[in-house]
Amino acid sequence: MDKLKQNRFKDYDELTITDDFMFGKVMRDPKNLKPLLEYVLGVKIAKINYPELQKTIDVSYDVKSVRLDVYCEDDEKSVYAVEIQTSDERNLPKRIRYYRNMLDVDSLDKGKDYNELKKSFVIFICTFDYFKDDRYMYTFVNQCQENGKIFLNDETTSVVLNVNGTIGEIDEELKGALRYMAGQAPSGSYAKTLAAAVQEAKINEKWRKDYMFYEIKVREREREAERRGKEIGKEIGKEIGSIATNVSQVRKNKEKFSKEQILIFLDLDPKLYDKISEMLDDNPDMNDWEIAEAIVEENE
Repeated sequence: MDKLKQNRFKDYDELTITDDFMFGKVMRDPKNLKPLLEYVLGVKIAKINYPELQKTIDVSYDVKSVRLDVYCEDDEKSVYAVEIQTSDERNLPKRIRYYRNMLDVDSLDKGKDYNELKKSFVIFICTFDYFKDDRYMYTFVNQCQENGKIFLNDETTSVVLNVNGTIGEIDEELKGALRYMAGQAPSGSYAKTLAAAVQEAKINEKWRKDYMFYEIKVREREREAERRGKEIGKEIGKEIGSIATNVSQVRKNKEKFSKEQILIFLDLDPKLYDKISEMLDDNPDMNDWEIAEAIVEENE
């Protein structure tokens, strides 16, 4: 019960490889990222170019932006988006679809031919088994349903890794890395490399400060949401702000606690909970404030 109400950031020293901030910092180093891509895809990559920490793709003011944990290109101009996912929000396939489409929009300048679209790979590393088949890895490409020998060859690949998997033939180094991400002691040279990178990150004073500023920025966004509420009208703003707080709590805890527990902890109306849960499932890229505004507008 206390855990639900605390809603606090982890201390920097508590971060693990599966926390977005730490994952992004570790994987911005090509020596950590390149082997991961090679183990997952079964290919050799000569060089990784410009890995970015939490690249934001924002193609226009009225389209939801995407912030990627890790984004990079290789020497063949293929693009890779790698995400760590620790909570099952029951929207993984559509989230992957949206990310892949945004990568295409980002890579194709206006006026270019479709043939210039870059080969793209979207990789999600999950601490849960979305597909419930106990596999280490699920790989998806576009294949003809009527004839399995025919592929669309649109040069898109989606991969979902399950850190708790037990089925499938994957590289032993990747298997060790997944077990490390699942919380086990590192086994294998790659897992030990990642573990060492995490320990190095924890003594990096600049990154420690970066994390502090990251936390401050999130808190500032929360305060800005409150200010926005006041600007659009005291009563409506108060209602939206209150619902946004509930949205934030439900988003963070719906996979950790039962509906009944959350209703008690938050003193929440069951119909409001159901609406928030539905909005979160259907709109993975809307923030808490946007969901709250949509709920209030629907009720007007």
